[in-house]
Amino acid sequence: MPSDLWSFTFNLYTQPGVEQACLRLQASGANVCTLICGAWLGQRGVICSVERLSEIRQLATPWHDAVVQPLRALRTQWRMAAADDAEWGALRQQVKGLELDAERTLLARLEILTQGWPVGVAEDLVAWLEGLAADAAKENRDALRVLRVAVDQR
Repeated sequence: MPSDLWSFTFNLYTQPGVEQACLRLQASGANVCTLICGAWLGQRGVICSVERLSEIRQLATPWHDAVVQPLRALRTQWRMAAADDAEWGALRQQVKGLELDAERTLLARLEILTQGWPVGVAEDLVAWLEGLAADAAKENRDALRVLRVAVDQR
């Protein structure tokens, strides 16, 4: 079981069905980085509270909205053009790399935020996932279940 959030993220994302579940949740407005952070915290036995959910959102939302989301939007916008133009495709790959770097930076910030939170004291995985998915949880219960099962199997 990886102890750092980036390794956990990488390992979780490669589990069957997790990528598709994350994309569905993302399309519904969920911040996948915070969800994965919540899964990590839940697996580690960190108590979920309203205050902690708020701290995570307060840290993640500005970075996500100002850095990650614009890069994702640009990458998505260039999808069709990049399919027929090699140079455009190469630039799109660079933007994709920047987007991944921005997400990795956000995960590192989330790990720093949560490093002092006691581990091994609660079984709050569902509370973390539902609390961080917010409105996306209502229409994506199956996607959250995929994440929960993938984390439980680790």
